[in-house]
Amino acid sequence: MTTNTPSEKTAAAPLLDLQSLVVAVRRRRRLWSAMALVGLVLGAAVAVLMPPAPSAVTKVLVAHEEDQPNDPGTLIRTDVALLQTTRIADAALKALKSPETPEAFMKDYSGAGLTNNLLQITVTGADDADAKARAKALADAFVADHVRRIQETSNAEAKALLNQRDRLRDELAQVNKAIGDGSTASGAKTSADMESLFARRADLTSKITDFGERAAEASVGTPQLIAGTQIVDAPHAVRNSLPKAAATDAAIGLVLGLVLGLAVSAVGVVVADRPVLRREIAANLGASVIAELPARSPRLWRRRRNKTARERLTGSLARTVRGSEDGVSLLELGCARTTTEIALDLARSLAAQGPVVVIDGLPGSQLSERRHKPGDPAVVTGERAGARPPEERAVGVGSVAPGTAWTDLQYLGTQTVLVVRAGHGNAAWLHTVARQLADQRIAVIGVVLIDPDPRDRTDGTLWDGLHTALRGHNDRSARQNGGGTSHSVQAVGDGRNRTDRQPMWAARVPDSEQEAR
Repeated sequence: MTTNTPSEKTAAAPLLDLQSLVVAVRRRRRLWSAMALVGLVLGAAVAVLMPPAPSAVTKVLVAHEEDQPNDPGTLIRTDVALLQTTRIADAALKALKSPETPEAFMKDYSGAGLTNNLLQITVTGADDADAKARAKALADAFVADHVRRIQETSNAEAKALLNQRDRLRDELAQVNKAIGDGSTASGAKTSADMESLFARRADLTSKITDFGERAAEASVGTPQLIAGTQIVDAPHAVRNSLPKAAATDAAIGLVLGLVLGLAVSAVGVVVADRPVLRREIAANLGASVIAELPARSPRLWRRRRNKTARERLTGSLARTVRGSEDGVSLLELGCARTTTEIALDLARSLAAQGPVVVIDGLPGSQLSERRHKPGDPAVVTGERAGARPPEERAVGVGSVAPGTAWTDLQYLGTQTVLVVRAGHGNAAWLHTVARQLADQRIAVIGVVLIDPDPRDRTDGTLWDGLHTALRGHNDRSARQNGGGTSHSVQAVGDGRNRTDRQPMWAARVPDSEQEAR
């Protein structure tokens, strides 16, 4: 079989494994669910504890001289911007006889263009009556300012027309003077000039009349614009529904909390680098996953399957211990309670064929100090392990958590089954465990995965670990009894002959700067 070197595996590994990220985030559902719930509660609390201030709404119809059917709303946006000016705010405050500053008053109201000519004004106040009064004063101030601007435009236009009319009158006076001076002269040329002067006088007279009429109309203003700008919806208080506001704010808080929780979970997963998939844990520890058990008591419909898995695991470990002359230990990482239960089940299974003792190597002697049921195998601490009779089988229980005394693990057994909780240790620490066990010449014959992801479909089998795995244990014993003669074995699943190698200890993991120290 062709195997990849660690460097090749590292080079082929993706920068970000989406499958692992999704699984790890899903496993942290308590975090993002809690943050979503907190957002829901905070949103509802904000709606209850901080209700919106009393407000009133009024609508103003605004007529523009430049109105066009295809106007994109530029004019009404200009009106909204003009509404947020100190001039209009000051005029409204003067009508209200309020000492408030225009800048502060501008923060209490807002405008919105509903259509090209309909402006909605929303104003807050101390109570509903105050809000309606402020809205009325503000609408009146806006209408008065709009009408004044129309009048100023009309007056400016009328003034310009009158100035043009006066200039034409001065020119007409000069033409009349020229006609009077030329009436005493005679000749063909004089006659042609007189005809030109008369035509010019007629044209000037017509223009003067026209400018006068336009100036008169402009001075009056544009009546339809003035009349069209008015309040069409009297100010009225806005009724706020507390249940509706609470539901809206709670929904917004739920979404924000969920998004924040997912983001925090994703970032935490990437930073922590804690393997959760079978293939990742097997690759980091250099051993295959031989069984999976839930961390908590399974649901009612899963208890039978969990019991069957426990019995199968106990039977496999019992056969391994009976067929091995070396001691076998169970080393936990993040699941001490489950490991002790597996060890006791294994000891009970072995007790039917002879005396068995459980060596407690857990920090603080957790197993030896617990209350045991009648008929349970004897439990001794690591200090008393050497005083046991040689005919007793020993099942060691220890830990590979940070702070482990690595040199003491070989006294628990030269072969071990790692009981690892998924997502508990980071990749660097799993590398450290594999390397330390290899240094102590402790063979890892399998990994029991605790609390696996139920949707994990990755392969946790390492075929290059056949020399230590439970499935190759008998072959290894046969090779040792036969003087180390190598032979071919059939690999399960691919139908190809694989040449077994000489027995090796736990797969070594190359040094890494990420090793936990």
